[in-house]
Amino acid sequence: MPSSQPLLQMERIVKRFPGVKALAEARLSVGRGEVHALVGENGAGKSTLIKILTGVYQRDSGSITLDGRPVAFLSPQQAQAGGVSTIYQEVNLVPLRSVAENIFLGREPRRYGILLDRRRMQHESAALLAGMGLQIDVTLPLGAYPIAVQQMVAVARAISTRSQLVVMDEPTSSLDEREVARLFEVIRRLKADGVSVIFVSHRFDELYTICDRVTIMRDGHTIDERPMAQLSRLELVSKMLGRELGALQRAHTTGFAAAERDAAELLVEGRSLRRGRALRDVSLSVRAGEIVGLGGLLGSGRTETARVLFGADKPEGGELLLDGKPARLRNPRAAVRVGIGFCSEDRKAEGIIPQLSVRENLTLAALPGLARLGVVSRERQQALVDRFIKRLGIRTTGPEQQIRELSGGNQQKVLLARWLCLNPRLLILDEPTRGIDVGARAEIQRLIDELAAAGLGVLMISSELEELTEGCDRVVVLRDGRSVAELPRAQLNEAALVAAIANAGRPPEEDANATP
Repeated sequence: MPSSQPLLQMERIVKRFPGVKALAEARLSVGRGEVHALVGENGAGKSTLIKILTGVYQRDSGSITLDGRPVAFLSPQQAQAGGVSTIYQEVNLVPLRSVAENIFLGREPRRYGILLDRRRMQHESAALLAGMGLQIDVTLPLGAYPIAVQQMVAVARAISTRSQLVVMDEPTSSLDEREVARLFEVIRRLKADGVSVIFVSHRFDELYTICDRVTIMRDGHTIDERPMAQLSRLELVSKMLGRELGALQRAHTTGFAAAERDAAELLVEGRSLRRGRALRDVSLSVRAGEIVGLGGLLGSGRTETARVLFGADKPEGGELLLDGKPARLRNPRAAVRVGIGFCSEDRKAEGIIPQLSVRENLTLAALPGLARLGVVSRERQQALVDRFIKRLGIRTTGPEQQIRELSGGNQQKVLLARWLCLNPRLLILDEPTRGIDVGARAEIQRLIDELAAAGLGVLMISSELEELTEGCDRVVVLRDGRSVAELPRAQLNEAALVAAIANAGRPPEEDANATP
């Protein structure tokens, strides 16, 4: 590091919420020109610490020093003006505004101090994104682009503020390998320019690739801080969890033997499903008690397939069968009626309702069954909530706590409980462990195994190869909206899946001309 004096020093930080002590004398020290990892389970206090640094929350006690000066930011705007920018896991930009407007939001350049200089905004935005390897039309609305592009725009916005410290909270959760590589090049340039980065991620490969030091948190405390090179992965995970890894190791057993799964009830089958350019020829099936994975690169049609199966989008061609009979799911309500549930990839926009309580979010889909003459039975609702909070181990101060105050892993558990209380036959999970720590991930994976063992059919989309190889009975690989490979359990391993996905990256005409 260029200087022995840290750029950021947070000492003895305490933060209390009603009924819970979120931070207990936590600390964080970040050097100048350093990429510093901040890790811990969901609920460990990472997000709270970041929100105190950036002015979202105010600390109850403790001190913060930035560039040698005591600071107490009262808002994210103050933090940005003071040299601290934040990139959140869930993109917090304005989808109806253009890409250029989002990059310059709140600090728009003006001519003569009055007129908005759109030409300058567009030129500088395009140049900034081009430097990150992203060639897009910056005049289009941000919402016209997929989440991965929106995340890169958020990164560009943070860089453009010329901050001393950039906080990246799960910045790669929506990016593919090429985009992650681009982001890491950007981080290395920031480091070379003396800018410090706080990097929050649950992906260990990324931590060991890009980070210099790490701070480990657990239950609101700072457990350890040391160089990444001095910490093995096993030791890192053990410190995060406060227990041995043996209890977390996953052995894939669904309770259904292969012969039983083959003879099990066929729940859903899609034949040559088509929808615009997103879906061109997708075929797959899911049986009771079976976990079927959908693999492929971003943009391969995985989420689009899930939305068609849930009735959120209508197919333009092909055939959808339920219980072996042709079916037309006109909307999600029709899918719910026949026993299909869907946990979306975008937990914030399409999952939780942040202003509502855990109780209200958990029972949202079950309300018709809890009501009589239009009046919801609060007693039946409460009994349902209590049962699933206990069954799934949801960490909350109580059913009336707002869901936005929960960690990402516990929010995901609430969304799973929302569907489980309906006793579905088929559950579609789109990136169910995205942005979730290793402990919560293992709990959710075990729950999925238990559900399949009880006869639930699961269609799981995941970008994590390990999650697909360890957790699925079959994996269907998609490319450009087409089914191009299917790996049964006996052939399913990371090498085979990588080979299938790599081959799936080739254009169809190359496959046709390929030499065996």
